[in-house]
Amino acid sequence: MAILHILRYPDSRLHKVAAKVDRVDDRIRKLINNMAETMYAAPGVGLAATQVDVHKRVIVIDISETRDELRVFLNPELIAASGEADCEEGCLSVPGIYEKVRRAERITARALDAEGKPFTLEAEGLLAVCIQHEMDHLEGKVFVEYLSRLKQQRILAKLKKQGRRAPQPEAGRPVL
Repeated sequence: MAILHILRYPDSRLHKVAAKVDRVDDRIRKLINNMAETMYAAPGVGLAATQVDVHKRVIVIDISETRDELRVFLNPELIAASGEADCEEGCLSVPGIYEKVRRAERITARALDAEGKPFTLEAEGLLAVCIQHEMDHLEGKVFVEYLSRLKQQRILAKLKKQGRRAPQPEAGRPVL
């Protein structure tokens, strides 16, 4: 396995729309393993293939405290969403930035697992937020784009300043 390079906002490659996974083969399984290792090392709770410059519809998520409950979503789709919640989000592609984003409170998602088997999952709380956040990446959208222009400009300035030093994730805050 290998740790992959995570693209940083505002890299234009983060705005590419990911293509459907046509076949679940050894290449896709290797990508899943490398993405999981990258996510755990970062450390984060979710990672979309777009963030590592692979434009396939692949997401890995592990919101467990013990970091041993990896969930894989290939070709994920939201089939239902209800309620609204303002949740603070962070992102491995936007290090050190945390902002509130309004998302659906509860979702139902459909996807393929790492073996290519279809499944449907109902989620709420952090898992629902994480799925929506990572699915946005597959559509070429970064969470800060939900914010006002002014906030986006401030974030870009902060990231430029951070570029001179490596930001560290804040303890106790999940990074998607």
